[in-house]
Amino acid sequence: MLKPLLRAQNNSPSLFFISSLNPIINPTTIPKPRHAQSQSCQSRRREATPRALRVRCEAANEAAARSAAAATATKSPAKVKAVVTVQSTVSRALSDLSVARGLDDVTDLLGKTLLLELVSSELDPRTGLEKETIAGYTNKASKHCDKVKYEGEFSVPSTFGVGAVVVENEHLKEMYLHNIVLAPVGDNASSLTIDCRSWVHSKFDNPEKRVFFTSKSYLPSQTPSGLERFRKKELANMRGDGTGERKPFERIYDYDTYNDLGDPDKSEDLARPVLGGSKEFPYPRRCRTGRPRTKKDPLSEEQSSSIYIPRDESFSEVKGLTFSGTAFRSVLNAVVPSIKTAINDTKLSFPYFTAIDSLFNEGVKLPKQEGLSFFRTIIPRIIKTLEDSTDNVLHFETPEMIDRDKFAWLRDEEFSRQILAGVNPFSIQLVTEFPFVSKLDPEVYGPAESAITAELIEREILGVMTVEEALKKKRLFILDYHDQVLPYVHKVRELEDTTLYASRTVFFLTSDEALMPIAIELTRPASPTKPQWRQVFTRCWDATGAWLWRLAKVHVCATDACYHQLRTHCCTEPYIIAANRQLSAMHPIYRLLHPHFRYTMEINAMARQSLISAGSIMETCFSLGKYSIEFSAIAYGQLWRFDMEALPADLIRRGMAVEDPTAEHGLRLTIKDYPFANDGLLIWSSIQQWVGDYVNRYYPTASDVMADHELQAWWEDVRTKGHADKKDEPWWPTVASPSELTQVLTTIIWVTSGHHAAVNFGLYHFGGYFPNRPTITRKEMPIEDTSLEDFTRFWRKPEAALLECFPSQIQATAMMTVLDVLSTHSPDEEYLGQEPEPAWTADAVVNAAFERFNGRMREIEGIIDARNADPKLKNRCGVGIVPYELLKPFSKPGVTGMGVPNSITI
Repeated sequence: MLKPLLRAQNNSPSLFFISSLNPIINPTTIPKPRHAQSQSCQSRRREATPRALRVRCEAANEAAARSAAAATATKSPAKVKAVVTVQSTVSRALSDLSVARGLDDVTDLLGKTLLLELVSSELDPRTGLEKETIAGYTNKASKHCDKVKYEGEFSVPSTFGVGAVVVENEHLKEMYLHNIVLAPVGDNASSLTIDCRSWVHSKFDNPEKRVFFTSKSYLPSQTPSGLERFRKKELANMRGDGTGERKPFERIYDYDTYNDLGDPDKSEDLARPVLGGSKEFPYPRRCRTGRPRTKKDPLSEEQSSSIYIPRDESFSEVKGLTFSGTAFRSVLNAVVPSIKTAINDTKLSFPYFTAIDSLFNEGVKLPKQEGLSFFRTIIPRIIKTLEDSTDNVLHFETPEMIDRDKFAWLRDEEFSRQILAGVNPFSIQLVTEFPFVSKLDPEVYGPAESAITAELIEREILGVMTVEEALKKKRLFILDYHDQVLPYVHKVRELEDTTLYASRTVFFLTSDEALMPIAIELTRPASPTKPQWRQVFTRCWDATGAWLWRLAKVHVCATDACYHQLRTHCCTEPYIIAANRQLSAMHPIYRLLHPHFRYTMEINAMARQSLISAGSIMETCFSLGKYSIEFSAIAYGQLWRFDMEALPADLIRRGMAVEDPTAEHGLRLTIKDYPFANDGLLIWSSIQQWVGDYVNRYYPTASDVMADHELQAWWEDVRTKGHADKKDEPWWPTVASPSELTQVLTTIIWVTSGHHAAVNFGLYHFGGYFPNRPTITRKEMPIEDTSLEDFTRFWRKPEAALLECFPSQIQATAMMTVLDVLSTHSPDEEYLGQEPEPAWTADAVVNAAFERFNGRMREIEGIIDARNADPKLKNRCGVGIVPYELLKPFSKPGVTGMGVPNSITI
């Protein structure tokens, strides 16, 4: 009975670490030698005992002695070496000369840097209580590049079974733990690695110790008894108590409304409504910070130069200065202000198109500014130094689209193609009812029926079919930005240097699967002083009509830009908060989702601070101005449904696909050559297969899903707290079976990976040359009021009227700078299906499923390349056309127009 035990001790870490992983004989269960029986055997009178029997007794005595010795040996503590790897960070390097660093160095010399406590996964069988932790200090042993190693030695009983390690940081400064490796002394092959990748606060900031669990995942009902208290306590710590202002070192996740976008104490013009918590402005919740309320608006929170996010959500220290998030912050806080200094006139238009070209050929000379040269190392693509001077120049790379075809943006074919293969392929929908009728109050906004008539459509498609036939054959499509936008038209027109129209754009599907724009309707609603104005523009062959058509397309593009990324950043944050509040770090679903949540809260906080807040670049460079983020709340209330965030459901809702069990992915696309949908379904189905394999590993039956109280609490948190303004909607899916759970998780992972990649990483390709995709229009259509000077100028020089309608020089260069950074992959980007998590590789079944997922992602790369080389697919292959690569899974660093990261990191 001793041989299996000894083999386990010599060749496997299971005995010391998680004894429950393998069916190993526990020394406490080995029958002890029956010493009394042996002694009675010895006491027998030798003279009365036959020699054979005496020999057998002596042999039994020797065997019993050997058995006892062996049992004693297996129970004796083993020496286990702990190696803790700490990653050096920028902040620690900058604090090398501080008093705190000096005291920390003394702590290192004393060998008391980190206090570790090994936690047994099982209870003490004698008492039924938790086993005492095995505590000891680690001391600094070595440093190599940015990694510092701390080592310590522990005496661990062979039956202990390590399930977690509790860590206390004795330094005055926080530190970033990479991992903890435990191994029997002299036997590194039997090591156990505990993945940490987490900040550990100083005990002087917070006496609460940190706990790190091993890589084995457990559902709540399967939690080893020795870890149950630690699991519950850690979750309680993550939830907090909902009071007080959050401190930078904390890891507390709680909810709040978007009440920090305005700054009423600074100026009345900077006051903004609270988004979330009302029927007027429903919105997802953000992470609570607990900052003080403003003096002038008790509902709003004070703005701050540093917004709290739970410590492990931060990327800036760990990922270093090369990470695109740092570049993003630099652009918003330093470069954009420099642009405003370089170009004094905020309304100055580009005088001619060659002046736009000069942004790529010559650049914009920036004023000398302290620290600006530093940003050349962060964003070298756009900030360069002139060869013959030390001046900094904002110099843009030529966008891919213009590099291939400088005049593509003028063509109707490209305008339509980008609806299917550009950065917003989510808005186009099939026309199922005609005529178009507004649902808004005609008493307020004017006549409800559209000015786009059947006669007009039939004329534009040259009479090849009637409108009824086109509807039946699914040949009419629309971009409908009418009812959501119309209530904001007059509000926006009261703002300076911007304008807005509600719009409808109708397309006809040609026989070669290309969309042809046939009509654009622009509407200004009725006002107390003016009646409704609306006009339908069509493609024309006369000069006036052609220029009006071109201007109408500009207004449509600017409105389309306002819808961009409505369904990713803010809607994802509640999933992250709920997961950390309700799912233990050892929960398999937490470990599945975690790579898809990394750094999203950090980028969202940065956006609240500098991108979408009052007076920010979104308000100064988008048509909706100060109503931009408020408008996103209206769109969220009217359009967002979790069940429709799934790609197949979204396509079906928009009429872009129908269910077909015989078709690939179970869907038949309405437009066969729809690059986003074709590639997106490859990604979606691969995620779904991977998630299904993962879920089935842990939840064989529906009762297993329902019995998981952490999982059910997470989904309840998402619905009733994270998206509280929609908590009573009937469309929320239940999580009551493995298939339902798979659908929910696939949807979340798709949104954070494929959906976000499709709308984000082509921003510079398609928007870097702003005439192709302007974010703001500054002049009304010249025929809206022919008595104004704008009409005279348009009649005399239409090119100048178009340039004046485009963003100003400051707006254009600022947006181009931001779009360049937003489109950039960092050198250490983590891509979908590229690398497994440590917890996945610890399970053979999960690891095999991931290997299949990884292989499928690599196969998809080849499929997409083949599609882009197929001349029959005219929406992605043709002369001067940018191939559709936004959903190619992997990418090199930089602005590449491809690559699907795991999470929303920019």
